[in-house]
Amino acid sequence: MKIYKVIISSLLVSLLAMNIPYKAEAFTSVSARNAIIIEQDSGRILYEKASHEKRRIASITKIMTAILAIESGKLDEMVTVSDRAIRAEGSAIYLQANEKIKLEDLVYGLMLRSGNDAAVAIAEHVGGSLEGFAFLMNQKAEEIGMANTHFMNPHGLDDSDQHYSTAYDMAMLTRYAMMNDTYKKIAGTEVHRAPNPNEKWDRIWRNKNRLLTELYDYCTGGKTGYTKLAKRTLVTTATKNNMNLIAVTLNGPDDWNDHINMYETAFKHYDLVEVLPDGVIDHVDHEFYKNKTYLDHNFTYPVTEEEKNLFRIEYKMLSPKKDWDDQRNVPDVVGKVHIYFDERPIKEMPVYFKTENDQETSYMDYFKSIFLVVIGVKTDG
Repeated sequence: MKIYKVIISSLLVSLLAMNIPYKAEAFTSVSARNAIIIEQDSGRILYEKASHEKRRIASITKIMTAILAIESGKLDEMVTVSDRAIRAEGSAIYLQANEKIKLEDLVYGLMLRSGNDAAVAIAEHVGGSLEGFAFLMNQKAEEIGMANTHFMNPHGLDDSDQHYSTAYDMAMLTRYAMMNDTYKKIAGTEVHRAPNPNEKWDRIWRNKNRLLTELYDYCTGGKTGYTKLAKRTLVTTATKNNMNLIAVTLNGPDDWNDHINMYETAFKHYDLVEVLPDGVIDHVDHEFYKNKTYLDHNFTYPVTEEEKNLFRIEYKMLSPKKDWDDQRNVPDVVGKVHIYFDERPIKEMPVYFKTENDQETSYMDYFKSIFLVVIGVKTDG
């Protein structure tokens, strides 16, 4: 239970980190009415423009549809396409009534070709109905913390005034989705081939995201969108020098260039620095903890050159108890490290205790690995 509370607390502080001030003047003009760019791992906002304004979002809605389909655990199931699905308006992958198609292929058709027919077929299979799936969408939005979002359908068509989100919320959704390896793979796929049950040839779908396919070498995925009322909407991701960024624009007449300019400015002005390394902690003063505490992962954060000295680290440790002479009584988590940036809290991480048994095991594993290499077990081939 204590570990669970530490994790939840860490996530909440991570969300606070998204509100650290940024230098907007470093960014060039953006044509979109609403825009945001964040660093994916920390969630830090690097630039925003009216990012909390509620707007129609068109087909970037399908990011939520995709992640729900993936998390359903049903990607290998066959979906029977309904009449309602093939009657969906707008962009389509041209499904046929009563055909059977794997859910995984529907998600590819959804993300690469923005198939509205695929969106309806997914919603009916995963949620039981469009209404049931919309409930799941809003439930997930609340779970993620999308406070200014409401979904009415799985595709983003302009069929309801109650279907809306914000640039900020869509960045949060994409950040969540990019933690899923299957989503990352699908969103970053340029071409997908799917069986066509009624023809001799396969369906071949090419991604509509031109940033991914031709315009920007560092783009790793995303989703396009357009309706008459929403205008052009776009979510993309990009990676350079181990820094992962997410950009969102709503009502952006020049969205391709908006995203490229935001990415290039961010990559130019920000570096990803390691604030804390993983492994044994050297900065805990109490003699009991000396060389016995560690972090299970490192922490990095994007900063400008002028900001690199604005970090402050603070450890808060449990007071050792009398029965801790027997290390079996020491809890796994013995404290927290608090990371401040410009005196604002941006991250909490649990501090773990390394027992003598853990150390002996690690030494044994080390010598075992050497032995296996010597006798040839771990050589190539």
